[in-house]
Amino acid sequence: MKIKQINVTTQSIPLVKPFKTALRTVTQIESILVKVTLDNGIEGYGATVPTEAITGETKQSIIGVLQYRLIPVVIGRDIEMIAKNTKDVQTCCVGNTSAKAALDMAMHDALGKHLGIPLYQWFGGKTHDHVNDMTISVNPTEQMIRDAEIAINHGFSVLKIKVGKEAKKDIERIKRIYEAIGPNVVLRIDANQGWTAKEAVRIIRQLEQSNLPIEFIEQPVPKYDIEGLRFIRERVNIPIMADESVFSAHDALTLIRCQAVDLINIKLMKTGGLREAYTIASLAESAGIQCMIGSMMEPTLSVLAAAHLAAAHPNITRVDLDAPLWLDDSNQFPFFQGSEIHLPNSPGIGISYPS
Repeated sequence: MKIKQINVTTQSIPLVKPFKTALRTVTQIESILVKVTLDNGIEGYGATVPTEAITGETKQSIIGVLQYRLIPVVIGRDIEMIAKNTKDVQTCCVGNTSAKAALDMAMHDALGKHLGIPLYQWFGGKTHDHVNDMTISVNPTEQMIRDAEIAINHGFSVLKIKVGKEAKKDIERIKRIYEAIGPNVVLRIDANQGWTAKEAVRIIRQLEQSNLPIEFIEQPVPKYDIEGLRFIRERVNIPIMADESVFSAHDALTLIRCQAVDLINIKLMKTGGLREAYTIASLAESAGIQCMIGSMMEPTLSVLAAAHLAAAHPNITRVDLDAPLWLDDSNQFPFFQGSEIHLPNSPGIGISYPS
């Protein structure tokens, strides 16, 4: 089956409340939808968002790169040549990972529908289920405590706490949140590149002395500071996770060689799609480094694609895929309910749109 046509459309989706990190504040997402149509009429879908603070892409740049650079690469190709198709999309230009992710995703969705199998089956079958977390975004401490209490009341047992804007206050903020929500919770701390290496060591050591149930510290220093990651890892006991430092398998290999991190957070918007994400997870597995799949603030379609990969790859041991629960259209799709992720068994990713 050949790729006959590829269309690009956009949609604005409001959030139920602002999402704040050390890098940015989001009140709505600008979703860009890619539809791949095969010559037998099968339609595959992929989605992306501009996250300029992380990937450098804008809505306009994503649409332009898709229309004038990426789509011409695969028009007329056999959809079953998925390895070559996705590789050629990945290598035809530098960067533009969010644009690449949408097309990669749409081709995988079309292939799954063509073969009559869900996406997780294409990647080897479901190996495990995951417990989703809930992110507590950066706000005044009292608001973060209220948000954490709401999450616990909705059944979440793993909370991802965003920090990094005010290093001096981060320790007290984390302690107060934990004191308010009780002992039956696991904390993930995400600094979003907000600390220096020395600040991170000081903060993490103080957190260790408090005996808080912290699973890991995510991206404590700027993405380029690989030496800083190693400096921190060598001086603390809590595992260190890389996020923004890893866009590609080459990035992951650099961190592995430097012994800089304990864990890697994979996001499709950084990797350029499912193909590179799978490669990173496998590479990390060979080094004994477990992976998590996370997402930007994205539409349900792209997060669901990530969930399929997470369920299939044995080295993806954690997920951070709560973005659909922040969207004002979350009731349209039943796949993310509290901390549970319900993967559809229908072919492809499992979401279709009116033609």
